[in-house]
Amino acid sequence: MSEKELAENPESYFTALLVGAAKLPGVRIDRAAYLRSALSRYCTEDDIRRAVDHSPAVANIPLDVLDRVANESIRYETAKVSALSAAAGIPGLLFLPATVPADMAQYFGHMLRIAQKLAYLYSWPDLLSDDGDELDDATKGMLTLFVGVMFGTQSANAAVGKVAAELSKTVARKLPQKALTQGVIYPVVKKVAAYLSVRMTKQTFAKTVSKAIPLIGAVVSGGLTLATFLPMANRLRTHLASLDLTKPKPPVTDDQVIDGEIV
Repeated sequence: MSEKELAENPESYFTALLVGAAKLPGVRIDRAAYLRSALSRYCTEDDIRRAVDHSPAVANIPLDVLDRVANESIRYETAKVSALSAAAGIPGLLFLPATVPADMAQYFGHMLRIAQKLAYLYSWPDLLSDDGDELDDATKGMLTLFVGVMFGTQSANAAVGKVAAELSKTVARKLPQKALTQGVIYPVVKKVAAYLSVRMTKQTFAKTVSKAIPLIGAVVSGGLTLATFLPMANRLRTHLASLDLTKPKPPVTDDQVIDGEIV
């Protein structure tokens, strides 16, 4: 996208980046498989089943356990994305046109990976589990807000809190489509997307500079990724853990579930 196009419609740049990253292999996290694997060391089979069928909050999994698992996932994703970024910095100046876009794509892909993992641990509904599905507008909006929280955008923090409050009322298992695509949250999504477009463009420039010198570029690029990805992931973890959505919920029986939602 040209500078003129970015200035005229900046949120479109970020949305295109988000959709493209979501299509990369390995970016989509299977919610059920992740929760089973992540909670297996700390929870009983019955608790894991209820966490998968409903949510960790409904399963009454302690917050300190969720925080521990979240930190493990953050460390794993941070190590992985930093190593890949360092590897992309090895070729140097000659290969910049190829390595920088690839590095940014995998970096953003890992942001979506950790956003999904943290969301599922803290009782958010399914986001990107089905590989064949196109992203609907509500999912795009929610992921935009999560990334906004990672970048420290206060309006994104507030919007995520509003969506969480709406989900918490009925312990819904689907994102509130209307709120994210037509309601008061939608303008916030657009503003956050426009802001993130500018931030991601600046980050691309920083990574370009860091890769200009072979080998040294690998160290700088990997270090830059570590220095940015880790605090952003922790910022999202802290915010999601603070919301009412993650607090213990009353036990749920099968007759309380209607059309995928608990009533």
